[in-house]
Amino acid sequence: MKKNIFVIGLDDFNLRMIRSVKNAENYKIHGLLDINLLIDSGKYRLIDMLELADQKLRAFEGSIDAIVGYTDFPVSTIVPILCQRFNVPGPSLESVVKCEHKYWSRLEQKKVIPEHIPAFIKFDPFDDNPLEQIPFHFPFWIKPVKSTASQLGFRINSRSDFYRAIKMLRDHIGLFRPFDQLLDMLRLPAEVAGVNSSHCVAEQIISGQQCTLEGYVYKGRVHSYGIIDSIREPNRTSFARYQYPSRLPKNVQDEMAGISKKVMHQVGFDNSAFNLEFFWNRKANKIWFLEINTRIPQSHSDLFQKVDGVSNHQVMIDVALGRDPWFPRRQGHFPVAAKFFLREYRDKFITHIPTREDLERLRRKIPGTLVDLQGKAGMKLSQIPEQDSYSYATAFIYLGAQNQRELLEKFRQCRHLLKFQFQDLTVPTVSPKKAIERVPEAAPAAAIQVVTAPMEISEQNTEHSPQSSVQKRIKP
Repeated sequence: MKKNIFVIGLDDFNLRMIRSVKNAENYKIHGLLDINLLIDSGKYRLIDMLELADQKLRAFEGSIDAIVGYTDFPVSTIVPILCQRFNVPGPSLESVVKCEHKYWSRLEQKKVIPEHIPAFIKFDPFDDNPLEQIPFHFPFWIKPVKSTASQLGFRINSRSDFYRAIKMLRDHIGLFRPFDQLLDMLRLPAEVAGVNSSHCVAEQIISGQQCTLEGYVYKGRVHSYGIIDSIREPNRTSFARYQYPSRLPKNVQDEMAGISKKVMHQVGFDNSAFNLEFFWNRKANKIWFLEINTRIPQSHSDLFQKVDGVSNHQVMIDVALGRDPWFPRRQGHFPVAAKFFLREYRDKFITHIPTREDLERLRRKIPGTLVDLQGKAGMKLSQIPEQDSYSYATAFIYLGAQNQRELLEKFRQCRHLLKFQFQDLTVPTVSPKKAIERVPEAAPAAAIQVVTAPMEISEQNTEHSPQSSVQKRIKP
């Protein structure tokens, strides 16, 4: 009998990845909640979505064998609640909130890895004199207690920077108020009680080469299975690519794996996949710990498939079914793979994007290439959701190669072949030089949705109706 796996916010790309994992023929995949309703233009209707999912699961006549998700809040917090209600493997809500509440998470990290985290402090942006709460010299970094994709995170170089950021925080920090509903479900320690989504964290600046460690916890045992390098553009503000496998020294990777065991044990996270973000300062030979994400990053899925032979969805599904995950190493078609970002640095009006025929021609010329176009003709680059503050990604390009030189050459060819047309706008823009001044090296990578286009989904038994290849953006 096939296992029934419910996937919150299922889309075409992730359906395809799940269908490619080992034993996929034994799974029946069910989409649970429409991803567009989950996002709802940034209005996180957490309780409404939770109850809709609960009703659908209770009405289901077959067995409920696994409940999974691969995106950030609110999906990441709905998963543990539903897993507990329907008695399937999954992390506890408390452990997930410990990871996602940035102040609580730092408190837990300080207990086991104090030498790997920056000095930090909570503060209330609505206080009459919020700067007086912060003991750090400029520059430092501020961010909300709850956020996704680095929203409302600022590098503070001066008093004027701070008060400009405070104004934006006061205007927009209410976006994540539904997170407080989760806090009400938990018994919080005294040092965390009262520190809700309207509060912020200030941290000293950390820097170095950024990377992401992927792993999982199965029955209390923490495992890591890959590290991906996050490589920045020369201006140090935006990401040029995510590349796998990591080129960090083996001893550094091993130490990061050791740190991950300490942290995940400390927060009590179990029976789920995770990813951790680090910096390695080569000059000081210092590892800095940035943050915990309680899911697989779908931005890395195709990279694992190209290099190891299977997507990280394999880990997500296996552990959700109560199995010690099977994950091969270096059994893919390419020794190295990367997700590249094709960028513009000034806002422009999009007049033409590559056609389906253009993309098919590119795939024939460079086999294995996947392209995710951002935006459509008739809109401005600034209207594309989930962009950083200093550039505009017009496409994500997934490539595999035999070596580093070939990888970069393939990207050069893609950049030449993907023809965009723009009309200039007479609006102020931020120069790369100014971007360097305004963004810290320690700015966390914005985890970005992966939706490949063009794509064909084979007909299989599923309750999910694949969407068109037109971009459907989500918060990964």
